[in-house]
Amino acid sequence: MTTLQNKIDFAIVFSVKHANPNGDPLNGNRPRTDYGGFGEITDVCIKRKIRDRLLEAGHAIFVQSDDRRKDGETSLKNRAESEENGLGKAAFGAKANKDETAKKASAKWFDVRAFGQVFAFGKTNDASGVSIPIRGPVTIQSAFSVEPVSVTSTQITKSVSGEGDGSKRGSDTMGMKHRVDQGIYVCYGSMNPQLAERTGFSDADAETLKAILPRLFENDASSARPEGSMAVKKVIWWKHNSKAGRCSSANVHGSLSVQPDGTIDLADLDGLKPEIIHGF
Repeated sequence: MTTLQNKIDFAIVFSVKHANPNGDPLNGNRPRTDYGGFGEITDVCIKRKIRDRLLEAGHAIFVQSDDRRKDGETSLKNRAESEENGLGKAAFGAKANKDETAKKASAKWFDVRAFGQVFAFGKTNDASGVSIPIRGPVTIQSAFSVEPVSVTSTQITKSVSGEGDGSKRGSDTMGMKHRVDQGIYVCYGSMNPQLAERTGFSDADAETLKAILPRLFENDASSARPEGSMAVKKVIWWKHNSKAGRCSSANVHGSLSVQPDGTIDLADLDGLKPEIIHGF
């Protein structure tokens, strides 16, 4: 299987309606916003959703959610050192071949092959710690809303008292729930063929991500994000004709204009025609 042969840029345009797309734990779990009032969803949050969709599709994923894990491993360390994954503890010991470990980890787990990973292990009684950084070819930016968003906060009953006869309220019985009333968000990403050569990220892997992105919010519902409250409108996919690319990612991403109603405008780029994929 050949590694990625063409540079790829992409953008995801999606809507949020009466949902909390990415709460900030340091701010009472309010939806993230920047100082200008524009809604923000971190790249970590978006990659979490991509990993979940890949895991559902049967791909091996290293960073799994606790409520979705399929291999029974209780920690990333246990998953990395598991003999069933073809690495084992020796792959991370003092005498480990870092290049060989990185190669095996990339071959085993899709998210390591795509996004990269840092395997950091502390010192033990019989070996010094080893850190194995893997730089992935797929980069994803944080998503921002096209316009400033309005955040609504509502007081709720978040727990049931189990003390005494149940008539007394605990200190944590009442809480707050926050939501973005409505907004259109845009996220940008790129795939680098030069870095793909290091991890083995292939054209087939790129096609897998291309198929996953329109379904980004499928099976992602929760009380904070009710079913249907977040929806991918369009995925714009630019496939260059070479590894170096027809033009810079900044120029490619800058050719896209998104309106507050979710409609898009695309400026012409010489020799680079975008593919527009509708959301699931």
